[in-house]
Amino acid sequence: MDRILITGASGFVGQNVNPYLSVVFDVKGISRQSSSEGLTYAAFFEKEIAYDAIIHLAGKAHDLKKTSNDNDYFEANFELTKKLFDAFLKSDAQKFIYISSVKAVADTVVGVLTEEVKPNPITAYGKSKLAAENYILSHELPATKKVFILRPSMIHGPGNKGNLNLLYQLVSKGLPWPLGAFENQRSFLSIENLCFVIKELLTQQTVPSGVYNVADDKPLSTNELIQLIAAAQSKKARIIHISKGFIRGVAKIGGILHLPLNEERLQKLTENYVVSNNKIIKAIGKPLPVQSKEGLLKTFKSFQKINKNA
Repeated sequence: MDRILITGASGFVGQNVNPYLSVVFDVKGISRQSSSEGLTYAAFFEKEIAYDAIIHLAGKAHDLKKTSNDNDYFEANFELTKKLFDAFLKSDAQKFIYISSVKAVADTVVGVLTEEVKPNPITAYGKSKLAAENYILSHELPATKKVFILRPSMIHGPGNKGNLNLLYQLVSKGLPWPLGAFENQRSFLSIENLCFVIKELLTQQTVPSGVYNVADDKPLSTNELIQLIAAAQSKKARIIHISKGFIRGVAKIGGILHLPLNEERLQKLTENYVVSNNKIIKAIGKPLPVQSKEGLLKTFKSFQKINKNA
């Protein structure tokens, strides 16, 4: 049985990837602190650990509150990746899977984001992820090794407490969604689909090294998300269509008066961010197991338990 090492095994993605892969692989986590089931980074770098593949999930996520400095991102997302990749090159392992982000390419998307788009990240988070990608891609690989850089769109799944939970709470309180006039399209990624892609990359031998976007098949609008959230609670969605001009005016005033709705938040709630998954689907030669709405509905239903226990 192949041994797979996973960094960031205690995070949301790691907590899902680890058991998913454990069915067919010998999976070990790597973390800062020692545990009975994993390795420390110190042990990994100091000892000759035998493994067949490494999945690098660990890193510093995008800080929406903007309290982190740039060095924090580069230390966590670039320096650690550099050390792990250097160790991989010296080892007998065959595969290195790095979980990057679509934000390594673009903070806003016009049209559809493909792997051919020239990266131009704006945030320190995106820049640090791109720096790690560039370091990996700057090395010529031996014929016995493969490297896969995955750029997932917004990942969701049962137990995830991200931005989707905020929308869920709004619907739970019976409040109407006031931005119905904005028809946007966004790509999401079910954690089950990400796990599936990672397993295929580990088990298949013909997928070429490279950079791959990972997203569910169909993008959805925020209005559709509100409808799915309502359906998960057996409620009727309350979506109202207020003039875009009026909403933008309120958001502008909100920025001055520090209200919940400001121009930046309005942009995030109504922007388009569509990601193509054509390249990865063609490479693995199989469809994703979870449809977009099916995965999101499962995520939203899990929020009932999360919010009850909060």
